[in-house]
Amino acid sequence: MPIPVALTIAGSDSCGGAGIQADLKTFAAHGVYGASAITAITSQNTLGVQAIHELPAEVVVSQIEAVVEDLEIQATKTGMLASKPIVKAIVALLERRSLPNVVVDPVMIAKSGDSLLSREALDVVQYELLRLATVVTPNAAEAAVLADMPVITVADARRAAERILELGSRAVIVKGGHLGDQDAVDVLVDERGYHELRGPRLQTQATHGTGCTFAAAIAANLALGCSLRESADRAKQYVTAALQHGLPIGHGHGPLNHFWFTGVRRPERIDW
Repeated sequence: MPIPVALTIAGSDSCGGAGIQADLKTFAAHGVYGASAITAITSQNTLGVQAIHELPAEVVVSQIEAVVEDLEIQATKTGMLASKPIVKAIVALLERRSLPNVVVDPVMIAKSGDSLLSREALDVVQYELLRLATVVTPNAAEAAVLADMPVITVADARRAAERILELGSRAVIVKGGHLGDQDAVDVLVDERGYHELRGPRLQTQATHGTGCTFAAAIAANLALGCSLRESADRAKQYVTAALQHGLPIGHGHGPLNHFWFTGVRRPERIDW
């Protein structure tokens, strides 16, 4: 059986916890081969983003074309797209290539609060990219922008998801990490109605890259042949466990443990 391949189109995180790096780790953890196209290079760590260098749109497209001309892609995940020219170019490519299982993580703001998407680019994401998505996975703040309404409760998340669905995506998942609920409840809305993804609300600082990892896990499971709802359920379980086993790295929001299930333990001491 051929190895399933997933493509991530996103920014590079020099700290390794989010973006392209988190996506590729997630793909590998699911037994999916990961290919990538970098949209921007960021200088960042667990404390924040220090610098962003956007790549020219034609370079982003060239990376994607090189991959799809050679590899059969089963799923595509988009993350940080940065600028209007990049988003427009990706929309045109997705239309031309008809890539399957497009998971759009509408990355707007980093965990540290730094902006990762221009206002002009947001309009293109909202009205052109989302209509090509199999599923879009905004957090509460991103859903509030896309739906033009406050998103504070699970009920708000449902209403926001309905509004975002009208923009053309086949499904919407509003992530519940920032909602005021006892559990962490993600709300999925598609043509079948509502579906809740519930998990414990964890007290941890190891949350850097949570959104990237969730969307990448959905893409990985779609590449493996799972249905959308099954992919979402499996992604929720994977991210919850990766948070529970989060890595004590850095002085801010540390990364998830993408390979929590391997059983590999860090030795207490190495004698050289």
